[in-house]
Parts: sequence; structure tokens; C-alpha cells
Amino acid sequence: MGHATLSSGRCVVVIGAGMGGLTAAALLARRGYRVRVFDQAQVAGGCASTFKRRGFTFDVGATQVAGLEPGGIHRQIFAQLDLPLPAATPCDPACAVFLPGEAEPIRVWRDPAAWQAERQRQFPGSEPFWQLMQRLFKPSWRFQAREPVLPPRSPWDLWQLTQALRPDTLVTVPYTFATVGQVLQQLGLAGDRRLKTFLDLQLKLYSQVGADDTAVLYAATALSMSQAPQGLWHLHGSMQVLSDALEKSLGRDGGLLQLNHGVRQIHTARGRVTGVTVENQKTKTTWVEPADHVVANVTVQNLVQLLADDAPQGYRRRVEGLPQGSGAFVLYLGVEAAAIPADCPPHLQFFYHYDGPIAENNTLFVSVSRPGDGRAPEGRATIVASSFTDIAPWWQTTHYDGMKQAYTDGAIRRLSSYFDLRGDHLIHVEAATPRTFARFTARDRGTVGGLGMRVSTFGPFGFANRTPIPGLWLVGDCTHPGEGTAGVSYSAQTVVQQIEAAEGK
Repeated sequence: MGHATLSSGRCVVVIGAGMGGLTAAALLARRGYRVRVFDQAQVAGGCASTFKRRGFTFDVGATQVAGLEPGGIHRQIFAQLDLPLPAATPCDPACAVFLPGEAEPIRVWRDPAAWQAERQRQFPGSEPFWQLMQRLFKPSWRFQAREPVLPPRSPWDLWQLTQALRPDTLVTVPYTFATVGQVLQQLGLAGDRRLKTFLDLQLKLYSQVGADDTAVLYAATALSMSQAPQGLWHLHGSMQVLSDALEKSLGRDGGLLQLNHGVRQIHTARGRVTGVTVENQKTKTTWVEPADHVVANVTVQNLVQLLADDAPQGYRRRVEGLPQGSGAFVLYLGVEAAAIPADCPPHLQFFYHYDGPIAENNTLFVSVSRPGDGRAPEGRATIVASSFTDIAPWWQTTHYDGMKQAYTDGAIRRLSSYFDLRGDHLIHVEAATPRTFARFTARDRGTVGGLGMRVSTFGPFGFANRTPIPGLWLVGDCTHPGEGTAGVSYSAQTVVQQIEAAEGK
């Protein structure tokens, strides 16, 4: 594929070098646009970046990737950019889930038949629910593959949406306003506490909210993505290989990435975006970078803040009325390989209770490095354990350090029920809180994972990539189809198509 040259030289500024921003930037540069990407961090990748300590490489937040299978979004984008696909192995099982008080996990197998046998053994009588998830997932997946725009905000968007519809899409329509909790009630399964607990743990991981609040159309995808021919993947070398490849593509095609440069304001004139104010964080000098289009890889809260008085009042009110997003507490452990049990799955999930300044019943999602995957020296391993948490107490408490240490100690105690974390096996211990994520990613108050996949914020009811201001676009986990590297890459692909259409291409 050759490097296209756009005679008009239209300029696009991308705010944020997370996966959504980098993907949009690389695709636009490949199409010949003059692209400038600004990010206040020292390394690209956002919540899918890494950091190094004492020979260990830790994934900051995201630890698994979807969309590498044939037809998957990452495979599509790497092909468009003429990049080799990163080396990865499928996760099988995708996750081993330990319910409260149980020593034997529920294994979410990649093989559909093995997973069906597992869930029938673990949750007798629940098969009508899982069959419904499959009936909803398959047409929804085919619908998404036809690249719809949700929610539509222009005639072109609406045309793209209608072109993606097929008769089988109608199967999903009766469930547009339904939650998982309501479906369980309808099927007579609401009283199955083990099933409900398992769904709460899994859905909290992917949608930030439990079964009672998660939109069932989102849940159908989240609960089915682990099985072939889709699946979850463990990257060789760390999650950073994705952003490194996109950064390489961007530079090859003439785009510019400037790290340690924060965007302080988005400017408009006569109702259209005109550029951004950029600050060099080392020298503190600022300038206005003009742009024909601005792609914001930020939260909707950050977007309103960057627009300041130019934010449309209706848009501002909607953002201010959103439920508070979640933060993350993440524990990074560098350990001796002897700490890892034999045949340890790459991902595990544990029920987790913290009883301190705030009492939280939550889940620890745990990712473990594989021998030779580039994350740890020979004979050692990394353990990354993350838990969603209420952000407010982390900003209000005057005992932040003590609270952080208490969370760390509590998480290690819970992990010690499975891993051998005696003192001589622990080489490095570090933790991140919402304050940490706010400092390094600039996300509003350190929230992660988007808006939560409630009915009111999913699909046709969510925030559009096309903002009310012409030339200003939103990508990332606040837009359809949601969080994860695959989700934000879909949002980037949509914005690139919208910009091309706006430019008459």
C-alpha cells in the first residue's frame, strides 16, 4: 500500500496518545493527512502502556487484547497500516474465576463446547441464559463488523447505520432497553446466587457495573468474546507492542507524536473547531496549533473541560449528569517464579473485600506473565492485580498513604490464598490508585474504563464520536462500543471514516 498524498494538506490534531488516539492518528496519516499528536505522558499507550522496574515490565492497566483473530479489529487495522501482526497466544482458559469461599475456579474455556460443559456443570439449569447470550451475540457481532455508526448524529452516520442493518439484527431489538438482571428475572434465574455472583464479577470487569445494571446487548458480547473463533490474547513482549507499532506507522507516514506536551484548551470560531493550545511541559511554553479537525482521545469530562466556555450547554449538562465513573487500584508484583502455581492460567479473578476508610466488595482481576514473554527475567514473573474502586475517597482522605498501604496489604493477603507470596518470593511491590492514573494519564480524577455499560450509555444511547462542534471528534472508551483496546480501536476507525466523509472522500 502506498503512502497517499492529500493535496489540500488538511491538518488533524489528536489529543492523547492512548490506543484510540494513536489508531486514529496512524490511519489518518496513512491516508495523507498532516497529523500532530500531543500527549502529556512520557510514553505513548495511555492505560495500555507499560513501565519497567528492576528488570520487570508491567502493563499499566490493560493486560489482554481482543481482535487479533481473522476479521478482528486489530488485524484489520494492522493490515490497513501494512504492519506485521504482533506475536500473541490465545488465552485458554480466558479466565479462572474464584467465587467467594470456593477453592476450585470456574474456567472460562476458549473452546465453545468445553465452556458449555463447564457452565452446565457449574450452573445447572442456566443454559437458557447462555443460549440467549449466543442468540444476541452472533447478529450483534455481524452488525458491528459492517461498521455502523452509533449513535448517529448526521445523515451520513444514519446512512452507515442503516447499511449495517440486516433482518437478523431485529432479533436484538426487543432487548434494547433490557439489563442482564431483568433477563435473569424473566428466565427464573434471579435466585441463583452463584450464577449471579459469577456474572457480577465478570461484568464488573468489562462494563464497570454489575448484572443488574449492565445492558444485556453489551453483556452478550462481553460474555461471548472469550470463545473461538474470537478470543482473548496474551501479547508477547507486553501491551506496549501495540502502541509501538502504531507509533512506528505514524512516523513512517509523516505524522508527528510529541510526548510531554499537554493540550490545555480546544478553540472554536463561528461554531467550528480551529485548533488547540499546547503546553511544553518541560519549558512551560505554550502555543496555538491550528487544525481543520481535532480528534480527542479523552474522557467526556475532560472534553468539556478543554472546551471551557465553548462547550455547548446541553452537552455540558449531560456530562455533568453522568453517574460517577470508577477508578482503579492496581497492584504490581515482581516475584520469583516459585510463587506461581503449576498450570496457572494467564488471567484469574478473585472476590475481594476491603474494610477500611471505605468498605468495598469488589473483584481482583489478576494477570500473570508467561515464561519467555518478555515481562520478567528468567526464573521470575509479574503479577498485575487490579480492582475497580470508588474514586471520591482517594481524593478526600487526608490519610492517602495509609489507605494505599492498607489496600496493598489487603490485596496481597487475598492473592496469597493462591500464590506463594512469602517474603523471599516478593522482589518488587508497587501500587497505583486513581490519583496515580490522574497524574500519568490526565484522565479526569483518574477514572478508567469509560462510562459503564448501562442502557443509558450504551450503543444508541451513548456519546457519539461526532460532537456538537463541527470538526471536533471524540474517540476512546466513552464512545461506542466501549472499553478495551478493541473497543477504542473501533471508535478510531469510525472517526477516520467520518472525517473522510466530511472531506468528501
